[in-house]
Amino acid sequence: MSSTVRRMTPQQLCRAVRDDIISGVHAPGDRLTEEALAERYGVSRVPVREALRTLEAEGFAQSRPYAGVFVAELTEPEAADLLEIRARIEPLCAARAAVRRTPEQLGRLKELTALGQDAVRGGRLEELARLNSRFHEVLAEASGSTLLRQLITQLSWKIAWVYAVELPRRAGDSWDEHEQICAALEAGDPDDAARVVAEHIAHAASAYRLRHAQG
Repeated sequence: MSSTVRRMTPQQLCRAVRDDIISGVHAPGDRLTEEALAERYGVSRVPVREALRTLEAEGFAQSRPYAGVFVAELTEPEAADLLEIRARIEPLCAARAAVRRTPEQLGRLKELTALGQDAVRGGRLEELARLNSRFHEVLAEASGSTLLRQLITQLSWKIAWVYAVELPRRAGDSWDEHEQICAALEAGDPDDAARVVAEHIAHAASAYRLRHAQG
């Protein structure tokens, strides 16, 4: 917590709170009060109000009449929808990125992959959700499509939320698959890029469903 007020835009604050929801700092069902959030992030209540409105629009928070704002609870049907939508959209994004990506974007994807693999080796699993979301955001940017970038960026936040509890089991394999995605993009092969991304998503979805069934 901070006793001094920092200059943080509503967008920066929204990302900070969203990251904490994804990582479980704010658990499903937790109440999000303006006072507590302002104190935790060292900001005034003004950006907190705007951030909460954005998080409600994104589906990370829910307002309950006469009770306040709470962290949303992701249902199994909602998770299934997210996984299916991702499986249909992201291979298209990868295929476009294979022919449209810039050298800088490819370099950033390789850098994020190396950071993810280093975090896995070092046991710093708390870093992986943020790195994974950023990897898929850059992949979306590399598609050259503003609409795809907007869709996949928001989707990546929700997917990180779905997968957060699955990180220890899938961590190593997931970042090895990111390396394969980078290789396909570097080769400029749209069909191979779409294939490896589709396989990556299928493996992740399978691990999630297995974990849920066992839980």
